[in-house]
Amino acid sequence: MNSLRFLGRRFLSTASNEKVVPSGEVRSFVVRCMTAVGVRENHAESLAELLVTADERGHYSHGINRLEMYVHDVESEVTAVDANPTIVKETPATAFVDAQNVLGPVAGMFCIEKAIKKAQDVGVSWVVCTASNHYGIAGWYAIEAANKGLIGMSFTNTSPLQVPTRSRQVALGTNPIAVAAPGRNGDHFVLDMATTTAAVGKVELNLRKEIPIPSGWGVDSSGNETYNPKAVLDGGGLSPLGGTEASSGYKGYGLAAMVEIFCGILAGSAYGPHIRRWLATDDVANLGQSF
Repeated sequence: MNSLRFLGRRFLSTASNEKVVPSGEVRSFVVRCMTAVGVRENHAESLAELLVTADERGHYSHGINRLEMYVHDVESEVTAVDANPTIVKETPATAFVDAQNVLGPVAGMFCIEKAIKKAQDVGVSWVVCTASNHYGIAGWYAIEAANKGLIGMSFTNTSPLQVPTRSRQVALGTNPIAVAAPGRNGDHFVLDMATTTAAVGKVELNLRKEIPIPSGWGVDSSGNETYNPKAVLDGGGLSPLGGTEASSGYKGYGLAAMVEIFCGILAGSAYGPHIRRWLATDDVANLGQSF
């Protein structure tokens, strides 16, 4: 499969027979795909902006690579197309949001906009939501706050993909952490990272390319380090950030657990091994997110 990378304002194939696709056409393609399965146009546009931004920023594991997953979730009726996020409870500085099982980027943007408004009003804010879905790159939301002159943070739990230190079964997700702080002339500080050594999408891309994964990315079903992406995806799992215990992988495990407290426990969503399996469509995701 030919990979795509972003060049200027266009997507460029790395194959010798290069094909250039303007990013506007990619956005339009995403919107057409999502509306074809019943998603509202404004919700589809939010998803399109997220996916294109991910590819533009080099997060190819979370860009157009993920479109099929969103389409499949809607087709399988485990993601709602006829709802909007609602506020369950709020104070001047906090809010608890029920995402109503809509597309993750729709829920995430609703929450970060609410968090920005509250921070502008009272100086600081914290918004959590339950009943959400995969929301793409965590940094997209933190950057929204930085663009408004604020320090933004974003966290989400995910399907269990991470094998904790001294374990051989998945128990936590990639549970990303994102922080963005405004700099001069838009030159922001942006941290956007998984608490695993690599995102599962990167392992998937290596499998498609039929190339091994680097050391420290994942383990097989026995909990042993492997370079085989198929072994990671078929019964194995991702290593915590840091890799093995000898290289301090337990620190990534601890960070993932922290995110789980913010997003699974605090938000009252599914958590840890109780979240549905990756790419499964037999139940709603019920992910939690914090901003």
